[in-house]
Amino acid sequence: MSVETLPPPTVTEVSHEEIAEEERLYFASQWQLVWRKFRRHRLAVISVYLLGVLYVVALTFEFWIPYHPLTQHSDYLDAPPSRIYIRHEDGSFARPFVYVLEQKVDYDTFQRIYTPDKSQPRVIHFWQQGEPYKFWGLVRAQRRFIVVEEGGVLLLFGTDSLGRDQFSRTLAAARISLSIGLVGVIISFVLGCLLGGLSGFLGGWTDIIIQRSIEFLISIPRTPLWMALSAAVPARWSPVRVYLAITIILSVIGWAGLARVVRGKLLELREADYVMAASTAGASEIRIILDHMLPGFMSYLIVHLTLAIPGMILGETALSFLGLGIRAPAVSWGTLLQEAQNVRTLVSHPWMMIPGVFVIITVLLFNFVGDGLRDAADPYK
Repeated sequence: MSVETLPPPTVTEVSHEEIAEEERLYFASQWQLVWRKFRRHRLAVISVYLLGVLYVVALTFEFWIPYHPLTQHSDYLDAPPSRIYIRHEDGSFARPFVYVLEQKVDYDTFQRIYTPDKSQPRVIHFWQQGEPYKFWGLVRAQRRFIVVEEGGVLLLFGTDSLGRDQFSRTLAAARISLSIGLVGVIISFVLGCLLGGLSGFLGGWTDIIIQRSIEFLISIPRTPLWMALSAAVPARWSPVRVYLAITIILSVIGWAGLARVVRGKLLELREADYVMAASTAGASEIRIILDHMLPGFMSYLIVHLTLAIPGMILGETALSFLGLGIRAPAVSWGTLLQEAQNVRTLVSHPWMMIPGVFVIITVLLFNFVGDGLRDAADPYK
């Protein structure tokens, strides 16, 4: 009986690139591992890029808008968004252009009706001289990204009841609405980490006082508290002071939940060997908290930041929508939505809800980024 011999096992060749990749992964730090896992979350990565575009446009909105946010077009009250053409009536192609709008009044409904005058096209230009402005209120400039030929108007998002361009006002409002979320979260983040760290590390009466204060703040309904504090802001204050006041108001409660989490984490870590070693070496309590304990769960704190910013943006939008937040002449997405408070306006002028679309998109993008960071920071995934 013959015994059939098996062929020798084949050895899989491993390339030098694969070996180098495994070595890099083995010696990678925590942040490198988090970044490696985060890049696999395509929706979160795309959201980061889109948020970057939003913030760049918000910081430089003066260049991107065709008109000043307060410029009024008296002949175009509640005008619909402009339609952009690339073909003339004879079928020939041309550079993008718009037609001059003719205004008529429907005496049955008393609404303005705008019809394009096909005999008066106005060409759209890019990177041309337009209405002068001050970049960040400091540098005088006149070159804009998009302008229309003299005699025409470009209303990408239509106009409001005073004839102001909604596209220009929406981009201008993005600077306040987006920045107030960041500034408010930074304030609440610092307060939460500091007070929560002191509460968890020191204990005793410090812990009792801070925790009872947190419980008192959390027990108060958030929206009524925001409304009460916003109503106390003097009407004579300048837009800058109102902006700072609203930011502080939004941060009043935001730090409480974070402080409780930080306290719990520090109670868990304060008995760790490296913390005891730092204390034995003579490090101060603040240094132990900031340099040794907080970095141990910094990934969670970053996820908390990304998920808290949308709450701040929604809070400012709600207060401004109710007339208790940002006040004219400053604009935010909430103030722009004030004109969309009734069904009749939404039916006849649906473009007034466009700022609300920006709010929804921004909140979704931040949530996608937060989900990606949460998955990347989870050590069990």
